[in-house]
Amino acid sequence: MDLTIVVPVFNEEESLPHLIEWIDKVVKDKFKYEVLLVDDGSTDSSWKVIGELSQKYNVVKGVRFRRNYGTSAALHLGFQDSTGDVIITMDADLQDSPDEIFELHRMITEDGYDLVSGWKKKRHDPLGKRLPSKVFNKTVRYISGIDLHDFNCGLKAYRSEVVKNIEVYGEMHRYIPLLAKWSGFGKIGEKVVQHYPRKYGTTKFGLERLINGFLDVLSIMFVGKFGKRPMHFFGSIGFVSFFVGFGMLMYLTILKIFKDIGFISDRPLFFFGILLLIIGSQLFLTGFLAELIVRSSEGRNRYKIKERVG
Repeated sequence: MDLTIVVPVFNEEESLPHLIEWIDKVVKDKFKYEVLLVDDGSTDSSWKVIGELSQKYNVVKGVRFRRNYGTSAALHLGFQDSTGDVIITMDADLQDSPDEIFELHRMITEDGYDLVSGWKKKRHDPLGKRLPSKVFNKTVRYISGIDLHDFNCGLKAYRSEVVKNIEVYGEMHRYIPLLAKWSGFGKIGEKVVQHYPRKYGTTKFGLERLINGFLDVLSIMFVGKFGKRPMHFFGSIGFVSFFVGFGMLMYLTILKIFKDIGFISDRPLFFFGILLLIIGSQLFLTGFLAELIVRSSEGRNRYKIKERVG
């Protein structure tokens, strides 16, 4: 299979027929391909439309979640089920252009990129969505060291090995380039892509998405560095805390022995030392339990699939 196109879907019943028709028109004579539509718990008729499209186009496959898990979950499942040498993701709202597919595929197969991210240089979104996005992208670019202008663009292309070696969850779909980089896929490119105004439905962007985005920056920095070895993080802090507290108590003990300072329990330093000992022990135990959780949860499927077609 040359190409898999993964499309997360949430309440896009009007857009889907136009999107698949557009994709088929662009791709069918150029590649052996499949389109995987992941219905992320839509409450409209999206799943019914997906079933009809699967019957009309034999390249269309559908997967339906029992409830709304979010874009990251939809992409994660799409990546798992993809069989193409190149995987392209795009939004279902017709704002991403399938006309970009051919060039994105070429950049992966001929230019040797592991990942190519779209850049919506000219966006047709309201200011309330564009401005936070600029701040967000600048922050992530600074933290990650990856020179991309639009981390949140849904139109991206991947070499198959990339999507099979990363795990996308929570709201981590915004940081797939960073996840790829930390997994050893360092050749990341960017392409200016056409962006269209939304034709049907309403945007799913809200204030909570912006807040969660910045929280996820902190989360992904931690997971990327310590996700497979949490003891290195919690244990190191716990070790320092424990021995600083132990040093304080030893200091008070020496003063008691040689200078007869009275009851050491009357001194605030005593209680502070005890507190540091307790915190250090708890952090060390937290790291130990986190190690057990990491090892027991690897490979576990956390998403409930309702049904499939195609």
